[in-house]
Amino acid sequence: MTSTRLIHAVGEKAVEWLYAHRDGFRLEPDVDPEVGFLERFKPIGELALICKVLFREGVSGSRGSELARRLVDHAWRDALDGGRMLARGQRIEPSSPIPFEVYVPFRELGYSEPEMERVARINHSLDSWAAREVLPVRRLGLSALERRFGLPATTAEDEALRRTWLGRRPEPWTVDAHIGYDITHTVFHLTDWGENPHGLPEDVAGYLDTWLPVWVDDWLDLERWDLLGELLVVDACLPRPTLDEDAWEGFAAAQQPDGAMPAVGGMPGGDAEDVFDVVYHPTLVAAFASVLAASRALTRLAGTPA
Repeated sequence: MTSTRLIHAVGEKAVEWLYAHRDGFRLEPDVDPEVGFLERFKPIGELALICKVLFREGVSGSRGSELARRLVDHAWRDALDGGRMLARGQRIEPSSPIPFEVYVPFRELGYSEPEMERVARINHSLDSWAAREVLPVRRLGLSALERRFGLPATTAEDEALRRTWLGRRPEPWTVDAHIGYDITHTVFHLTDWGENPHGLPEDVAGYLDTWLPVWVDDWLDLERWDLLGELLVVDACLPRPTLDEDAWEGFAAAQQPDGAMPAVGGMPGGDAEDVFDVVYHPTLVAAFASVLAASRALTRLAGTPA
């Protein structure tokens, strides 16, 4: 079985890098309208989600937990201006689900912004909220967020699942990078980001048990570290995770000494902001995969069910 120490070290170094580069989680209020003001919210929302997992699993140690809390505080206080930037973003693009998607994990971590609470409930009552055309996996994610927020689901989660690629379980050899991310995020939404492995229907879990090792081998060979990291998360979300030794050793070897994880191959060049924009996501994924896999490994050693 893969060394728990190796798995844990990946996450420890990733959190150190994320904290050292916390100013990269920034907004650009004066961005060109063609680019979109809300696009810069995505990294901040992902940070909150991963830190929530880290706190929940409780395997990161005092140093990792302290840095994660500082990261979340920085993102909420400085990047989001106490949540007020989320409300501003919702005013700029009233029908966009992005501010809601970012707000929910912060809310679950104990932060709140009254205007966002009010706007979220108003938007949910509008026909345009349900009518907005989004990818099936995005609709599944919104249904899960509505449940976690305490709102009635616009689309039932089982219905939303049936519309996704993974819900249909088609030919496994057709998986490319785009479909790979659809698969991983479907699993994340169904399991509430690893909290509930039994949220996967049996037929979906069985399909993944069969084909996930093949996909892991493929993306390991291609050195697609970002997608490989997400597939390692999927493995840890399964009722019976494998914790693939070769994949974890390759993934850990790709991580840089300072904790950064490249997306594909080696580290990119360029100025610091450009490098951050390429590297932040695979590094967040490395922290996510590490904390879930370490938790599952410790559970297995203790001989208790996941």
